[in-house]
Amino acid sequence: MGGFLDGKSAVITGSTSGIGLGYARALAAEGCDILLNGFGDEAEIETARADLESDFSVKASFHGADMRDPAAIKAMIETANADFGKIDILINNAGMQHRAPVESFPLDVWNDMFAVNVTSAMLTTQMVLPQMRERDWGRIINTASVNAHVTSPNTSGYTASKHAIMGLTKAVALETIMTGVTCNAICPGTVRTNLSEHRIDTFAAERGKTKEDVIDEFIDQKMPYHQAFRRFITVEEISAAAVYLCSEAGAAMRGAAFTIDGGWLVR
Repeated sequence: MGGFLDGKSAVITGSTSGIGLGYARALAAEGCDILLNGFGDEAEIETARADLESDFSVKASFHGADMRDPAAIKAMIETANADFGKIDILINNAGMQHRAPVESFPLDVWNDMFAVNVTSAMLTTQMVLPQMRERDWGRIINTASVNAHVTSPNTSGYTASKHAIMGLTKAVALETIMTGVTCNAICPGTVRTNLSEHRIDTFAAERGKTKEDVIDEFIDQKMPYHQAFRRFITVEEISAAAVYLCSEAGAAMRGAAFTIDGGWLVR
């Protein structure tokens, strides 16, 4: 098959399911080789990897690096360089979430959240940016969130980390402003992924209802209910933004917060 990313390769963290796997399939559809990363059932991960190769005729590999472990991150980048010869696109998508009042937020969870959501992105950027500069072409995309702009109760850790990844995005964008390397963030609204399922479970339990019975009410917290947009953002809508940012048409996007939120921020 192939497309405008023929001959390019991408490392996508947190890509064994959800938004990350959506990124992988969208870029592979344009001919990009992919290194998947994340946790999950081994058989399901292998199926996802094999499907990329069979569906899109690209090369796909997998590395299970824990984003809390700098040595594992380094090994993942080395694997991608060995498998593909270079890394053209880096998507920092791995993330974790925990809800708790700030006065009882566990420090170990806070530290893990910043390690996964922020520090891992700084480390991967450090490791791939020199070769991108050398070729004068590269795309770095960080998955932020609408929580990079606004917040809600009991999300101090997640919100702080997403503000931080947005700050990192802007700083890297300025440091590469005179090059062919771009750095941007995608800020999704509410997408129904593994990360959001536990929030919906808790929301339903608090109301003594089934999960499906509270979906509209859950979305109404996030979306402008007085308008027609009452649904989750889709993985495909998010991944299409990554395809645009990786294209030549996206070359002028520098340090942007590409917000796809169904009107959350304008509510």
